[in-house]
Amino acid sequence: DGHNLPGFMIGRQLCVVSCFFIIARVTSLNVEPGFGNNIFGVSDGAQNFFNTGLLGAVITTILGSITWQLVASAFPLAFLSNPLVYVFLRICLFLEATGIASGAWVLAALHKRIAGFQRDEAYIGTAQKHWLIHPHFVTTE
Repeated sequence: DGHNLPGFMIGRQLCVVSCFFIIARVTSLNVEPGFGNNIFGVSDGAQNFFNTGLLGAVITTILGSITWQLVASAFPLAFLSNPLVYVFLRICLFLEATGIASGAWVLAALHKRIAGFQRDEAYIGTAQKHWLIHPHFVTTE
């Protein structure tokens, strides 16, 4: 019934955020600009930017989050049949099972009630309804 998907997504998000903090800390520099000791010989302004850790966060976002989504969408069968993906899936489900993010469900339920949110079908309709409204999309061969 798709009950594991929200759990997986919460666990996945916890993994991603943890990785971002760890990698941003690892990739952060603390090199005093000037005196010719800038990394790669960059200017003092560039060295100050490197010292903020923002560059590590941007690289982590691109490599750690977006790249996996592109690979999964381009090669879904190869991605899902990879044993490493199963290990990550189990880690994400374990994190969600610990209850670390259970408070998010309470806040989401309160927000849903206050804002009056409904299921997606109320806003965009169902697939069957869409085909009945737009019959020119159906091809006959």
